[in-house]
Amino acid sequence: MRGGHGGNGVTAFRREKFVPRGGPSGGDGGRGGDVWLVGDASLNTLLHLRYNPEHTADRGRHGEGSNRSGREGEDVVVRVPVGTQVVDVETGELLVDIAEDGQRWPAAKGGRGGFGNAHFTSSTNRAPRYHQEGSPGEERELQLELKLLADVGLVGFPNAGKSTLISTISAAKPKVADYPFTTLEPHLGVVDLGEYRTFVVADIPGLIEGAHGGAGLGDRFLRHVERTRLLLHLVDVSSLSGRDPVSDYEVINRELAAYDPELAGRPQFVVATKLDALDEPERLGRLRERAAADGREFFEISSVTNRGVKELVRAAAAKLEEIGRAPVIETRETLMSDFE
Repeated sequence: MRGGHGGNGVTAFRREKFVPRGGPSGGDGGRGGDVWLVGDASLNTLLHLRYNPEHTADRGRHGEGSNRSGREGEDVVVRVPVGTQVVDVETGELLVDIAEDGQRWPAAKGGRGGFGNAHFTSSTNRAPRYHQEGSPGEERELQLELKLLADVGLVGFPNAGKSTLISTISAAKPKVADYPFTTLEPHLGVVDLGEYRTFVVADIPGLIEGAHGGAGLGDRFLRHVERTRLLLHLVDVSSLSGRDPVSDYEVINRELAAYDPELAGRPQFVVATKLDALDEPERLGRLRERAAADGREFFEISSVTNRGVKELVRAAAAKLEEIGRAPVIETRETLMSDFE
C-alpha cells in the first residue's frame, strides 16, 4: 500500500501591470491521496487481491503562481471481506480487525503538500525565494488474513457429514461426495429459525491428525473456527469410514487444543452422524459414553433422513442464546495468508 506523494510548493512572484511590488505568489502543493481498506459484506474471499497486490493512491499536484494551490490526490479504496485481519509484515503486529460492513481503516496515508514561497512571507522576509518539497506518502507492506464470521462451526474428519448437514439446514450448496477432502474451502450457511431469527454456520474443511502443524488442509482453515461461539463436532459412527469414532473424536479435540488451547474449552456438541448407515450399535454407545465423560451434550442425526436434525438445530439456537454475543478476537500469534 502506498499513499500518494504530496505536491511541491512553487516559487513565484506576482508580476502585473500597475502592480510594481506584487510580491511572492507561489501556491502550496496538494496533499497526496490515502489508501483505505473498507469492509464489504458482499465479498467472502481475498482472491480478488491475489492478482492485484499493489495499491497506490494518486499524488498531489504541484502549486502554481497567483497563489494557486495544487489539487489533492484522489484516495484509493480497497474492499475486503468482513472478518479480515490486517497484519504489518515487518513487525507481525495486528493492526486492525475489520469486523463490520462499511468499516474504514487508513492503510497508507498520503504525503503532505509542500508550502509555496508565499507561505514564508513575513515582515522581515518580504520576498522569500524558496519553497518546500512535498513529502512522500506512507508505504507499508500488509498481510491480510480472512477469518469467517460465523456463530457455529462444523468440525470433524473428512467425510464426517459436515457438508451434507449444512446443505440440509441452510441454503448453502457445498460439493458433497464420498471421498476425503471434498470440501476445499469453507462454506457459510444461514439457518432460518423463523420469526426473523437466524444463525450462521461455517462448514470447515475436514481435519486430520497433525492438522495444527500443516497436515492436510487443517492449518489453512482452523483459523475460521476461532470466531465461532459454538462447535458442532461431527463424528461418523458408521463402519464405512473404517475408523474408530471415539479415536476420531479424541484426535480432533487434540488438534483444536494444539492449535489454540482456548478452542478446546469452547462450547461443543458431539454429533454422531450417518445413523442411517449404522450397523454396529456399540460404536454409537462408546461415543456417547465418551462425550458424557467430557460433560458434552450428545446428539444423533442422519442428514439423509433428517433424523434428529431439527432437534440439533433447536439445541444449537438455544445454546447460542445462552452464550450470548462473544467479543471479536483481537489477537493471533500465528498469521498467514488465507489463500496461498
